Amino acid sequence: MKFESLRIAGLRCLEGVSITPAPGINVFVGANGAGKTSVLEAAYLLSHGRSFRSGSRDILLRRGSTALSVFAEVSSGDGRTRRLGLGRESGRWQARVDGDTVSLGSLVQECAVVCFEPGSHDLIAGGSEERRQFLDWGLFHVEHAFVNQWRRYQRALKQRNALLRAGSPLDPSLIEPWESELAGSGEALSAFRQGYLDRLLPHICGFMSNVLPELGEFVVRYKPGWDEANDLATTLVERRHRDLARGHTTAGPHRADFSVAFEHAPLREHLSRGQEKLCALACLLGQASLHAEMRGEWPVICLDDLASELDRTHQEWVVAQLMGRDVQVLVTGTEIPHALADQPVTVFHVEQGAVTVLL
Repeated sequence: MKFESLRIAGLRCLEGVSITPAPGINVFVGANGAGKTSVLEAAYLLSHGRSFRSGSRDILLRRGSTALSVFAEVSSGDGRTRRLGLGRESGRWQARVDGDTVSLGSLVQECAVVCFEPGSHDLIAGGSEERRQFLDWGLFHVEHAFVNQWRRYQRALKQRNALLRAGSPLDPSLIEPWESELAGSGEALSAFRQGYLDRLLPHICGFMSNVLPELGEFVVRYKPGWDEANDLATTLVERRHRDLARGHTTAGPHRADFSVAFEHAPLREHLSRGQEKLCALACLLGQASLHAEMRGEWPVICLDDLASELDRTHQEWVVAQLMGRDVQVLVTGTEIPHALADQPVTVFHVEQGAVTVLL
């Protein structure tokens, strides 16, 4: 997938920005606070429906603006070009594909962007939600059946939680149908995630052996969100009274996680911040590689503040991994990163929210 055009209005400091990225490597340079990261953020919004920065979607609005919009034309390997849009006005968000209003999930399925940025280490060091989102985003793009199961599970979870919050007495005839639905869709979700992780691991290991060879063999363990000694249906029944006291469902795929370990660093806490970043980088590149294998095309790769996040050796390694592939890359920095100085790149200058291409 590649961006043929990208138009941004009302996003942070960006207003009336129109960009035509090249199919290869695009570098956005400018001073700190100029709006470079917001360009990547716009691309990421179309692919994930949220920012990679912390905070709510509401803080994305440019100061003084009442609306924001991101529009793009994207081309795929099969020759199709789609028109995508995401906007917010009067407190409401709206997604569009080829002019038609669609769900946010439908928009996300049409746009694939993988981003390595200063907060990417949270994939390793952060909470379990980061890792669930990582798995689910990948599955949204390569397993269409996953989407229906995910929606079924979310609906059943919402209904069971509503009954739990209503308090005692709890009518079994009301909660049992939702627990049955929750168990069926939840077991299916877990199987999808485990299968995806199994396919993903060789791709990650291929990159990990280059970025962290000193740590030895890399392994991942999936945790489904309940005690694997029982099936989910049994677990839900056993926890019903405990969940009633707490007012929410405490077991299921919405509590899932995965843990990473190395031969010479068996616990996550053994990793330095720099090693966490490199581990996250290998995971993200592995996900992009698996996407390319299953979809026949690479997602767009975003590298925010590359020179600050990686030392020169690893910058050069990342560039070497990407240069020989048919992949569009968006990179930001206060200047052109050393690793790209002698490479054929398209350079954009960003200043006070304005973006211009440097010929």
